[in-house]
Amino acid sequence: TFLLIPTLLQKPQLTVGMIFNQSEPQSVEAIERIKSLAANNNINLVYLPVNTSADVQLVTQSLLNKKIDAFFANPDNTVFASFETIAKACNQAKVPIFTSEAGLVSRGAVAAFGADIYDWGFQSGEQAADFLAKGNTNGLTYTIVKTRKRVYNATVAATFGLKVPATFQAIQ
Repeated sequence: TFLLIPTLLQKPQLTVGMIFNQSEPQSVEAIERIKSLAANNNINLVYLPVNTSADVQLVTQSLLNKKIDAFFANPDNTVFASFETIAKACNQAKVPIFTSEAGLVSRGAVAAFGADIYDWGFQSGEQAADFLAKGNTNGLTYTIVKTRKRVYNATVAATFGLKVPATFQAIQ
């Protein structure tokens, strides 16, 4: 998903900004993976930690002051809870937002290639049903979300003058 940004922005040197909740292990793990992706793809990654949603507005503004070309919304709990605050600040600064979660596209991100929270929950429900049918966890394994979607917000893409490939589906 992160590598969607250079595909759509097509700039020779990109600076991408992120905020992450440093107290959420999955968010810290995600930032480590994204740091590696950025380094391997000649993308300058600027990231700042937040502790609560109360920090988001100030930290997002600080990130925008670093002249980022795009914002990557890692779907941690703090980003989810504060997404409208992030979107408002990024829109005012004319900085597009990309994400890995389809639901954030309907809330103002340009595009995502990633899991849909509904599908993720459905897949989890299937595993729960399997557990209930068996009465034990034998055979249940950790699985990543099987269904991934390429989606975009046509209105937001047009605002930023971005042409999205035909392989992406416009959200309704």
